[in-house]
Parts: sequence; C-alpha cells; structure tokens
Amino acid sequence: MSTNNGSIKIVAGNANRPLAEAVGAYLSTSLTQAVVRRFADMEIFVEIQENVRGKDVFILQSTSFPTNDNLMELLIITDALRRSSARRITAVLPYFGYARQDRRSSGRTPISAKLVANLITHAGADRVLTVDLHAGQIQGFFDIPTDNLFAAPVMVQDIKSRFDLSNITVVSPDVGGVVRARALAKRIDARLAIVDKRRERPGESEVMNVIGDVEGTRCILVDDIVDSGGTLVNAADALLARGALEVYAYITHGVLSGGAVARVTASNLKELVITDSIQPTEAVRVARNIRVVSIATLIGEAISRTAHEESVSGLFD
Repeated sequence: MSTNNGSIKIVAGNANRPLAEAVGAYLSTSLTQAVVRRFADMEIFVEIQENVRGKDVFILQSTSFPTNDNLMELLIITDALRRSSARRITAVLPYFGYARQDRRSSGRTPISAKLVANLITHAGADRVLTVDLHAGQIQGFFDIPTDNLFAAPVMVQDIKSRFDLSNITVVSPDVGGVVRARALAKRIDARLAIVDKRRERPGESEVMNVIGDVEGTRCILVDDIVDSGGTLVNAADALLARGALEVYAYITHGVLSGGAVARVTASNLKELVITDSIQPTEAVRVARNIRVVSIATLIGEAISRTAHEESVSGLFD
C-alpha cells in the first residue's frame, strides 16, 4: 500500500459502516466526520463536518437493503461533497443494487441499472469503484471511469487455507456464471462443472442436470449474488445426488432476502461463504453454516491505488 499523503478522505453512509471502518483502518485514515440522518418524515439530511476542499474523497456505501434509502444517501452525500469543493469524488459501491436489471427482460420494462448509473453520475461522482458486478457490461452504463473489482483473490486465499485442492471441483450454479467459475477454477487448478437449471418463475429454480463429473469430489459453488438461496440449495442437492462428497458455496454478495437464511441453514450445503460487501444481519451472524470473509483489504488497496494514480487491475494479475 502506498503511503497516505493526507489528501484521502473516506465518508461512510449508513449501509455498511463496519466495512468502512475496516477500510479506514487499512488506510490508517479515520472516517470523515459527517452527519447522515433522517428528518421526522424520513427525508435524508447530510452535513460534512470537516474541510474537504481540494481533497480526494471516497464515499463508501453499498446500495443494499433498504436499497432506495441507501441509494438516496449516496446521492445526497455526493451532492454535499460537490458543493463543499472536493477535488474528486469516488463512489465506492461494494454492492451495486439494481445490477440485475441490466437489460429489458420484456416489453415496456426499464433498464434500471443504467438509470441508477446516470443518477450517480449526475449527482457529481467523478468515478466509481465496485465489486463483482452482476454483468460486466454495466461498467459501460457509467459515463465516468468505473473499476469493477473481483473478490476472487479473497476467496482463493480462503479456499487454499481450508481445502485439499487435489479433490476440488468448482461448480457454476447456472450457465450464465461459467466464466466466473472457470476463472476461479483456473486460479486453484481445479476441475469445472456446471449445473443446468430451468427457472419456472421468478424466485424459483428447478435443477435439471449436472454437466461434468463430480463423483467423489468436494464441490464449491461460485456466484456473484445469493438472494433467495433457492438456486444454491437445489444445486447442492443435485451435486450430492451425482456423488459429490460435500458441497460448499462461495458467493460475493449475500443479499439473503426473505427466508433465505433459514433455507440455507436447513439445506445440505456444508457451508456458505459470503463477503461483507453487504453488512451481515444478526440471522447471518448466528447461522450454523454461513461464514463471512472481509473484502476491506481489497477495497482499501484499490482506494490507495486510485488516489495515487496507480494500476487497480494489477491487483488481479
């Protein structure tokens, strides 16, 4: 990490303050004093309580649940910093909400990811840092520089410390995630398999087939988002039915909405590993088979390199 020259300022919204504090600790930088609160009618009020004139400011705010509130916080913080004469404003979005609405799924529907990208840009952000976008082309939705970080190095380090790599099969839970799974398999020199599923209706999935030989191996499912948990649970059952010894899952963003935590806890998944891109709920923290790994070092190093005009892509070489 480059030495902090004092020009970096980190402002945290309310979405994931523990992660912001961990990033600040990595950078040896205290969080900028700021008030982000609600009026009685739930309007958001922001006041930056330190001088940020001429500073390189990074706003750390996941647009996770409650998505719209956290997005609005981000936009208002950005506007407050712009009006306070910050030299450059970078929106750091460990989790980018609305990313799954990246195309028109049918007639008369929006492309909400593009709309949100426009809102962030017009609020005054000069660049964006995010982690494991649901679709890489979302980078092109922004008219400002956008760095898409990958949680793979954090996952690889954890996998290497916990498993015998000679008996591992990396599995994509659907055809759309093959590129991500193949990249992880290549990093740990493991075999690759794919679960072919048919989704009957939104929020439900039916596992149809397993492409590849998983018999007698420990399987690691890899994906960017776990929401309802149905895909992972069904995929784990299918893999075990094909002779897998155990099934683990490494997922970047633990959305885990509704009854997802209970579904995962009651499932045949040996362990679900998620990052802290979204602040874990109490249910997640006490779940018997869900574990959280931190991406604070990854984000902190990316911030440092951005501030000092160094290569961010070099983190993944």
